Amino acid sequence: MCTPQDNLNADYQLAQARLADAGLLIRLGVPGLYGLSGVFEGIVEAFEGLITRHSRALQPKVMRFPPAINRADYLRTTHIENFPDLLGSVHSFMGNEREHTRLLRQRDAGEEWTTALSPSQLMLTPAACYPLYPTVTGTLPANGLLVDLRSFVFRHEPSADPARMQFFRQREFVRLGSAEQALNHRDQWLALGQDIYRALGLDVRVVVANDPFFGRSGRIMAAAQTEQVLKYELVTMVASAQVPTAIASCNCHLDHFGESFGIHTVEGHIAHTSCIGFGLERTTLALLFKHGFDPNHWPNEVKNVLAL
Repeated sequence: MCTPQDNLNADYQLAQARLADAGLLIRLGVPGLYGLSGVFEGIVEAFEGLITRHSRALQPKVMRFPPAINRADYLRTTHIENFPDLLGSVHSFMGNEREHTRLLRQRDAGEEWTTALSPSQLMLTPAACYPLYPTVTGTLPANGLLVDLRSFVFRHEPSADPARMQFFRQREFVRLGSAEQALNHRDQWLALGQDIYRALGLDVRVVVANDPFFGRSGRIMAAAQTEQVLKYELVTMVASAQVPTAIASCNCHLDHFGESFGIHTVEGHIAHTSCIGFGLERTTLALLFKHGFDPNHWPNEVKNVLAL
């Protein structure tokens, strides 16, 4: 007898196969790791252009970071406590010739050769905003700070769901300032995000959500996050009609990052932060499943909004 999970996995595998057969996703032999076609990238770029046009009047400070973060800065966050199952650490070979010879011998014998690797100074970035906070330690400008970010991020959650990639891109707008400024930013972008997606013909719903905190204590933290209504997700149908996919989220972090990184307002208070994160691959997948795999045949009103 098929279980609901079996049916869901079948949906995901079918969706993945359709995308691969169309050449939009290029399988790389690891669940959740894909190459992307030029058509796929063209949609990503068009969607990013739309977001940029909507944000221009807000005059954010633009920053772009690599998909890695200083290990010391990573350890100033609580990510390792809350999401150990999702983290990625960069390890490299740092040995001498003798150790290199041993490594090759282990590899050739089919043994576990990665024990010869040592941790570097890098962690893979788990969210686009993480590299930002250590760069703004100290006192913020008088009116706080609004930052436009984009980065590949990594989360170790291999899945058959094509929308659940291990490496994917986030476009984030992060607000640092007073509690009121952070909350207003979250709510403003929650409304704007809905307008953007609906203009693209996507049937999005706003749901109160929580992060996937790890373990028993994580369930308590998730319940508290939901109770305080700190996180909203914009969800729509993507790879399965059974379970909607979050294609963007709006989060209020309170003073969590402000305290961890010593960020203060001009009044001397610990800064609050909030953000909206658009999933670029997930949004593209939502558009493809909604309007078809050939953007040339999409509704004219959608193409016009994206300037395709």
